[in-house]
Amino acid sequence: MTKLMLTLSALYTAVVGLALMFFPVQFGRGAVPTDAAPELLALLRLLGGPFLGIAVLNWLSRSAEPSTIRVVVLANIVGFGAVAANDIWGVASGEARDIARLFLVIHLLFTLAFVAVAVRGVKP
Repeated sequence: MTKLMLTLSALYTAVVGLALMFFPVQFGRGAVPTDAAPELLALLRLLGGPFLGIAVLNWLSRSAEPSTIRVVVLANIVGFGAVAANDIWGVASGEARDIARLFLVIHLLFTLAFVAVAVRGVKP
């Protein structure tokens, strides 16, 4: 299950990172205006970089030593948990765009899956 979670999260974060970098207006539809300021687009592209870094980290950690994988799993719990909490806030307050409900489910499932990996014990 650990390798599967690291693989799926690597693919997901790579897609998000690439979307932010190359298609920020389309990816942010409903939140980013079609005539967005260049500064906003630059910020969104900037945020895509760390997503790509996390994707590489997760991908390369799939077959690492258990002690290394534990650290990566904890980082994913924190990252996906923080994003899921933000999604919950946005959906509950009505401030988020409609697609946030889908992202909430995805981020919550990633969080819970990584928690399950941590609780069961990390196995490569």
